[in-house]
Amino acid sequence: MDSLGSECTPLKHKYDACFTKWYSEKFLNGERTNDCAEVFKQYQQCIKKVLAERGLTKMIDDARPSIGSVFTSADTDGTDSKKN
Repeated sequence: MDSLGSECTPLKHKYDACFTKWYSEKFLNGERTNDCAEVFKQYQQCIKKVLAERGLTKMIDDARPSIGSVFTSADTDGTDSKKN
């Protein structure tokens, strides 16, 4: 499956492959490392850029409480989207 933004698809595929390998080879064997953290951060930043370019960041942040999510863009990127 491709990513929301075509420019993020290579990072998504890289993360998906990393996660699948980690899950099957390590997590299921009791190892709780975070092998894919760096590629996840790269993918996350790419997606955030796409969401911002499409004007979706505020809408997503506003919808989070109604779906029970406590996270906002401020939780992951160090900025407070509600001030923008």
